[in-house]
Amino acid sequence: MSFNSKNPFLNNKTFSTAVSKNDEVYQSTIINYNDEMTLSGTINKSLILFLLLTASATVIWWLTFNGMNPLVPAIGGAIVGLVLVLISAFKPQYSPYLAPGYALFEGLFIGGISAIFEAMYPGIVIQAVGATFVTFMVCLGLYKYKIVKVTEQFKSVVVAATLAIVTYYLISWVFSMFTSFVPVHYGNSMMSIGISIFVIVVAALNLFLDFDRIEKGAAQKMPKYMEWYGAMGLMITLVWLYIEFLRLLSKLNSKN
Repeated sequence: MSFNSKNPFLNNKTFSTAVSKNDEVYQSTIINYNDEMTLSGTINKSLILFLLLTASATVIWWLTFNGMNPLVPAIGGAIVGLVLVLISAFKPQYSPYLAPGYALFEGLFIGGISAIFEAMYPGIVIQAVGATFVTFMVCLGLYKYKIVKVTEQFKSVVVAATLAIVTYYLISWVFSMFTSFVPVHYGNSMMSIGISIFVIVVAALNLFLDFDRIEKGAAQKMPKYMEWYGAMGLMITLVWLYIEFLRLLSKLNSKN
């Protein structure tokens, strides 16, 4: 069995479908290399999405510290962002239009959540941003220089751990909604901090899977729209990593 990235945007099924359709076109037409997925193109698309997300988050941040309640845009942005993710998962050819929209709406969520955490623990946002950036660069370096190789066994371990986290979060959320159950990852106990560290490690390992799928997608000459699809998937992982760093740092700050 072939295991894939937890990220729904970077799974084998979607990429294989894109390749097979591309091959059908290439068999009957002259190859236009401007219509192929490339690493540089995906990097450029990732930077565009990052700038859009940052701009959107900055606006909400500024409005929050000028008296606006950040919960409404944060919740609204999260919901719309999730809808765009689901649409793109089934219709990746629409990614050039959906990916920028996702970045803008996810920026509302990130900006609102960041403002809330910053109000509670001044300085925590810059720490989380720095930790996320350093983690990304370290993982990219380890992947680029083949220090960490994405084997099938590596994929299976990362995906199994990710699915376990998703299942645990979902069950905990359901129980906490309808009962007095308090999940162990709440609060600032050593157990809770340990869980946060574990989740951050798994999120970071998902970056390797994302890098691998993007690199293989470019090597297999997938359609140009897959650059937006790959960039959007990478952005999802980075957002997850950033949120987990915020949660960990808030637990550590609350112990002081």
